[in-house]
Amino acid sequence: MTWWEAALLGLLQGLTEFLPVSSSGHLVLGQYLLGLPSDDISFEVFVHFGTVLSIVTVYREQILNILKEVLLTLRSPSQLTLNYRGNEEFRLAVFILITMIPTGIIYVLFKDDLESAFGDPRFVLGMLLVTGVLLILTKLRKNPDGPITPSKSFLIGIAQGAALIPGISRSGSTICTGLYLNVTPEKAANFSFLMSLPVIVGATGIQVFKLFDVGFTTSLPAILIGTAAAYASGVVAIKIVLDFVRRGNLQYFAYYCFLVGTVGLFLI
Repeated sequence: MTWWEAALLGLLQGLTEFLPVSSSGHLVLGQYLLGLPSDDISFEVFVHFGTVLSIVTVYREQILNILKEVLLTLRSPSQLTLNYRGNEEFRLAVFILITMIPTGIIYVLFKDDLESAFGDPRFVLGMLLVTGVLLILTKLRKNPDGPITPSKSFLIGIAQGAALIPGISRSGSTICTGLYLNVTPEKAANFSFLMSLPVIVGATGIQVFKLFDVGFTTSLPAILIGTAAAYASGVVAIKIVLDFVRRGNLQYFAYYCFLVGTVGLFLI
């Protein structure tokens, strides 16, 4: 992998990890078009680390507050119910934990099928069209203004599990599900990004164990360039999505998904 290929794939990963257009789908397509292997674990581990840093950078204050409240509650378990009712940060931590349950179950049950799908670019393009449909359907939900609840968190977690399918956008499916469930747009977007942090960290951790077996297959300069590109573009992408969500303009990402999916299916 050359430095410019690493920069391009890192940029692609960072942008599409948070833009509702499927990072896994774009990474598969990018590797396919560049003639690169789709199982480069060493590169994948580090560009995902770059996107983790993006979330931490944008939400650092809220993440610290959530961790603080969780630690305080663990020290005084008798205050759990009281903290859940009266502390928004702790309640948010509980909701994030709830989302991980269906996501984890889906991953365990369908792990092999999901991984095999990454080798089929046409399937990925087809799922990109599905992402477009999910996004454009948000126009049917007018002025959502409700809170996040345990039941809504579970359903958003199912959407996150479905986004393990390459071509289905994780941020797109979770934000859209939140909007369908009448969650205030900005809350739905912020929750989508925060709930992704343990999932991305967990997925990266799994890949790190694989990395010990196969070793580094990409040069260190390429890895560093790709990671830096993923981090910088990830920060920008989060801010872009928040702006689009506030203005209710997710349908523009749907048009992009339809364009790429249709053209890709025609050409590949």
